[in-house]
Amino acid sequence: MKKTLLIAIVMVLAGASVSVVRGAQASGTAQATPPAQTQQQPQGRRGGPPLTPEQIAENERRARLRGEYSRYRANNDLLYYHLDVRIDPAKKLVTGKNTIRFKMLTDDTRIQLDLYANLNVDRIVQGKTELKYSRDANTVYVDFPSTLKSGSVQSIDFFYSGTPTQTGRFGGFVFGKDPAGRDWIYTACEGEGAAIWWPNKDQWHDEVENMDLSVAIPSALTDASNGRFVRKTDLGDGFTRWDWKINYPINNYNVSVNIATYQHWQEKVGDVTMDFYVLPEDVERAKPQYAQAKGMMEAFEHFFGEYPFVKDGYKLIHVPYTGMEHQSAVTYGNGFQNGYGGGNRDWTGVGISLKFDFIVVHESGHEWFGNAVSAADASDMWIQEGWCTYLEALYVEHVYGLADAITYLNGYKPKIQNQTPIVRERGLHRSPTGNDQYFKGALMLNTLRSVVDDDKKWMKLLRDTYDTFKYKNSMTEDIVAFFNKQTGMNLTPIFNQYLRHTAIPVLDLEFDAANGTVRYRWKVDEPGFTMPVRVGAEDAWQTITPTTEWQTMRTTRSKESFMVQTDRYFVNVNKS
Repeated sequence: MKKTLLIAIVMVLAGASVSVVRGAQASGTAQATPPAQTQQQPQGRRGGPPLTPEQIAENERRARLRGEYSRYRANNDLLYYHLDVRIDPAKKLVTGKNTIRFKMLTDDTRIQLDLYANLNVDRIVQGKTELKYSRDANTVYVDFPSTLKSGSVQSIDFFYSGTPTQTGRFGGFVFGKDPAGRDWIYTACEGEGAAIWWPNKDQWHDEVENMDLSVAIPSALTDASNGRFVRKTDLGDGFTRWDWKINYPINNYNVSVNIATYQHWQEKVGDVTMDFYVLPEDVERAKPQYAQAKGMMEAFEHFFGEYPFVKDGYKLIHVPYTGMEHQSAVTYGNGFQNGYGGGNRDWTGVGISLKFDFIVVHESGHEWFGNAVSAADASDMWIQEGWCTYLEALYVEHVYGLADAITYLNGYKPKIQNQTPIVRERGLHRSPTGNDQYFKGALMLNTLRSVVDDDKKWMKLLRDTYDTFKYKNSMTEDIVAFFNKQTGMNLTPIFNQYLRHTAIPVLDLEFDAANGTVRYRWKVDEPGFTMPVRVGAEDAWQTITPTTEWQTMRTTRSKESFMVQTDRYFVNVNKS
């Protein structure tokens, strides 16, 4: 069972939305949206007037209610879901139940679940006993008639119905149409939370060990969901049920339905089945792009070993937004072109992005970091996004060489905002501001590679990190402690400076030409910060280890010719 880290979350309860790298809601065609700028004054829904202090306080309360791993969440450990739903596009209605099995960790009479307030709780039962419940915003408190004992395994059936809200950048839950006017229904609810369309314990900290998913839809349509396809059953009323078995821990927001008139084909890479789904008109356009998934699989298996969800297989599924990392059911809407966002857009601006399809590589990279290795709290989202962005560079390195990988990573520098720390207050249902968890996180890892200064050790460290935290939800502190142990170095101040402070390190250099010396130190926020860095010239680098105290070295180089290897270290340089 996964225990401990979170995701790109928005304060949907507050009516706010967040812009992240992955995709934009569109009609039929994928479009890219630039990263959102931080607002200087809290705004109302859809750019309305500034929020009042009372509204801000209520939003904060709801964000904590949604995000905090409080008593009635922490008193139980999820074991299993069977989500059994009927999706009726004509009525725009979802009905069904979720069977929830959990183990009590303490004696208690209540648990906390989640379902958006616009959806109906039809009833909640345990066996033949109907349970009492109460609602607060999108929270559902379920009360039991007697104390549930610690260590006992419990099961309830949560029946619900309603029309899910379409909201957020990806849509949340969308009853849409494809360009030919046929039904195209899909979910993409990472920020909004899975409770936007089904009842669950909507937390990153805790994941079921496995899950069954049953989706009844009009018989002319196909459902492509997570896990291994089991069967489809004609229900005799114009609907067909598609049954899927998810054999691994899965985060709630990853659970997805993708319903359309898909064409489907299957291939294999080793033992991994690769299933591809696309609208019929786009099959020929899709095939060359989807073929890149084989190279992606080979590259990431090179670095991290076997694909983490072999029993469930891998899917790439056509959707009308740019893409999302739904576990074993990666969604794709990148216009069947290389780059990112359609139109052959050079995402990093250095010419390398156009060599591959960004969505195939990035969203599939999340199978390793994001889905197998997961964060337990939204504040630790860099564990998913920073690592996955770094995996893009590993892909480039594997296919095109290290020089291109370094160039590719440095192309992300202009996208970094340095406005707020990446790791912020935990227990709030909201994402870090901006996109620094992606780009700054990846460049921090590139910096650490140079700090370790041994590529063989670095690649082993990456693999060991993956193997250690696979199928777990982890905190930043867990990753840092592991790096410290494996390297024998105290890397905590480096992690802290990049993740818990806004500014990146500045190397202060003061030149004394008359004496042929240069003084140097790090200007940082983190006490005890020490980090080696290479200086001098491209053909004669030397490693120095500045601290926050001034040190002096001799140099024959002028201020203008004295270089710092800033393509390998994400730092700024101040010469005087």
